[in-house]
Amino acid sequence: MGLIIGVVIGVFVQPDIPVWVQPYLPIMVVAALDALLGAARAYFERRFSDRVFIISFFANVITATLLVLLGNQLGVGSQLQTAVIVVLGIRIFSNVSAIRRFIFRS
Repeated sequence: MGLIIGVVIGVFVQPDIPVWVQPYLPIMVVAALDALLGAARAYFERRFSDRVFIISFFANVITATLLVLLGNQLGVGSQLQTAVIVVLGIRIFSNVSAIRRFIFRS
């Protein structure tokens, strides 16, 4: 519920995103989506922990952002960003398929 309220507020308020964050925002969003879908999968598998969710949420976002930042510093930012997106995309589709299997089994 809080996520939905946050999205609605973000749409109507339209906050200004600092210029230095803009290159990393897509990676942050994908990493956060991965953590959210991982939490949903854990919930359906009855092994959800709010501590694990909070830690994995921030760890995913920070790690993905730091990898892209490191890639930018080394001059291979776009390649490393693509690699991060591919890995997180695979995890997202894996979690979605597990959730779908659980829903169809029930």
